[in-house]
Amino acid sequence: MSNTTGDITAGMSVDLEDYFHVEAFADRIARAAWDSFPSRIRQNTERVLALFERHKCRATFFVLGWVAEREPSLIRQVADAGHEIACHSYFHYRVNTLTPEQFREDLRRARGVIEDAAGVKVLGFRAPTFSIVKESLWALDILAEEGFEYDSSIFPIHHDRYGIPDAPRFAHWRELASGRAICEVPMATVRLGQHNLPAAGGGYLRLLPMRYTRWAINRIHSHDRQPAILYFHPWEVDPQQPRLAASWKTRIRHYAGLGKTEARLDRILTEHRVEPIINLVRRVPRPQLLHAQVAASN
Repeated sequence: MSNTTGDITAGMSVDLEDYFHVEAFADRIARAAWDSFPSRIRQNTERVLALFERHKCRATFFVLGWVAEREPSLIRQVADAGHEIACHSYFHYRVNTLTPEQFREDLRRARGVIEDAAGVKVLGFRAPTFSIVKESLWALDILAEEGFEYDSSIFPIHHDRYGIPDAPRFAHWRELASGRAICEVPMATVRLGQHNLPAAGGGYLRLLPMRYTRWAINRIHSHDRQPAILYFHPWEVDPQQPRLAASWKTRIRHYAGLGKTEARLDRILTEHRVEPIINLVRRVPRPQLLHAQVAASN
């Protein structure tokens, strides 16, 4: 493999969910009906695993608890291949639609079934639809209380469904009101003028020109000297997936470019070294945190 930007490594991540779990279909598909849809999660995940193995690289898989409960051997297969196993919630609810108590309950249920399936400790979390936004930042305190080392849910962009545009663009430790801390790992963005532009993940990878994606990753690595955090879903390498009824906007966001995803990922993996997010987190400088108790004693 060649790496056009020297020593900078990208963080590669996979949100392990099936095509009918997507938030865009949530108003049409009840969670109670999920079991009635033909699952394509195993074949698509194994296709992703084969892609990673061809490039001898490892990634982070943010696993939906609902999937782990039904496909535990698949999650163990991912872990046995050397990939990091992290949490993507149990029921794919947007965090900003839940109460703190509901979020904690969903989180604990998800982590339990994921760890049982994989046989490893889960340290990372990514919210469905990047739904830790300004009004749900309380979720970071709960994650830290529950022992999570990092979160990868904040997208520092403007979007109709998610985003905190003025959030830091790169991985950083956040000291929380409780005195605990958690490392936040935002998605890849490029700064142009006063705006952050999304890049190198999900629909942005499929819909935007590959020339832009390659430029964005290289700019993050060479100009910002930071790792680009990449993400996609197993259903995005599956052009043959069933077509579900949806609005024109959802049809474009979900189905456009499915036939291009694997080739584009192959190009990225040829040009860049990638690694699991936990590896990057371990290299983020952690400032000396002053807890309330220490301050009070002084």
